[in-house]
Amino acid sequence: MFYKPQDGHGLPHNPFNAIVTPRPIGWISTRGATGQDNLAPYSFFNAVAYVPPQVMFASTSDKPDRDGTKDSVANIRETGVFCVNIVAHAMRDAMNATSGTYPRDIDEFSHAGIDRSPCTTIACARVTHAPANLECKLTQIVQLPGAANFVVFGEVTGIHMRDDCVVDGHFDVTRFQPLARLGYRDYAAVTEVFSLTRPGE
Repeated sequence: MFYKPQDGHGLPHNPFNAIVTPRPIGWISTRGATGQDNLAPYSFFNAVAYVPPQVMFASTSDKPDRDGTKDSVANIRETGVFCVNIVAHAMRDAMNATSGTYPRDIDEFSHAGIDRSPCTTIACARVTHAPANLECKLTQIVQLPGAANFVVFGEVTGIHMRDDCVVDGHFDVTRFQPLARLGYRDYAAVTEVFSLTRPGE
């Protein structure tokens, strides 16, 4: 089939998210100017550059108490920092518990019973037992077409890796099975990997 998004797809559910898969999940922790911690997952997330290392995530909806965006973007606007926490398969329920639309004064760490630790290079909390955490300094927020579409870019200023995930000098994703977002309500976990050699290597 073929469809133009502007005309609609005619299916029971939007297939767009099921087409662009799997997508890594950025479990974004932020802290507002008043010191309130926030934690929320975003599946429009990825790394975008090596030197300096940079990441992005996109927020595509809003809350009535946040002036056209969500808590994560609003907090980053106030403080200029955020932390990306990598989601392990074992943390799927905790991650899902933080995905709800809560009032701005709700601390998702406490709400979902998630241990937090202070970041090292920025004033923000991180998920203590995540397999990795990327501490980030905001570089820019770009507004995309659409009512509440914002892309947040950040430079990674500090990286935590859980010791049990570093094997023979490699960060071994099979040790924690990263969670990926598919379409609809579906997720996947990476349980095995394979290698390919590029031409000329």
